[in-house]
Amino acid sequence: MFKLILTLAGICAFLPSFAQFAKVVDKDGYANVREQANGQSKIIGKVNSNEIVYVFDPFDLASGWINIDYVENEKIRFSGHMHTSRLKLIADFEEIPLAIAEEHDATFILRDIAVSIQSAPFDYELNKKLFSSTNYGDYTIEDKYKGKQVWGTDGTIPQTQYTSILITKGNSKIEIPRGEFENLFNVNNDFANCYYDKDSDRIYITSVNSDGAGGYAVLFIIENGKYSKKIVLMPF
Repeated sequence: MFKLILTLAGICAFLPSFAQFAKVVDKDGYANVREQANGQSKIIGKVNSNEIVYVFDPFDLASGWINIDYVENEKIRFSGHMHTSRLKLIADFEEIPLAIAEEHDATFILRDIAVSIQSAPFDYELNKKLFSSTNYGDYTIEDKYKGKQVWGTDGTIPQTQYTSILITKGNSKIEIPRGEFENLFNVNNDFANCYYDKDSDRIYITSVNSDGAGGYAVLFIIENGKYSKKIVLMPF
């Protein structure tokens, strides 16, 4: 698994080809996660169909196996190998193209679907009382915001923050609750993408955000006209 600390440019150059979210698609209703990249290796976990994993290596058509992380509640539940026949990359679903691109505003439109992602500079002085710190002996890091893990910084002051993620589909409007993204900082809308999974009626919103070393990948899922959940992890 590729486990290096990268600059923002390096992370984003690496991710599109090698590391991204994928959906489990298995007619048996689940897929095994194995310790090693072969069918005889120990099964260390199972992931249900339609669940999301994060894949780190290019699909190896010769071996048919790929390295994955399965995340629950913003923590890695297990890491291992899954057969590529049980996966479909999120980027292989129908793309919702970018229509408007500004510094703090990105809008994606496909037929009757529109996704608007807005961010803004973060006022640390106004919000610093909402941070809490952890002492690591030789140093202290502000690593909690409103009691939640801080994403997108490496102990530095956040520069930007999501302010709104609004999805319109036909006559329906779905707004992702603020509490789902208020601890996700240093937003880079240049690296946001949206996709539509017609069979599951899912809209996927992905992004890679960072201040450099504190990079993270996030996936928001809208399903059947309602906000479902988010998955967030460090992609290295």
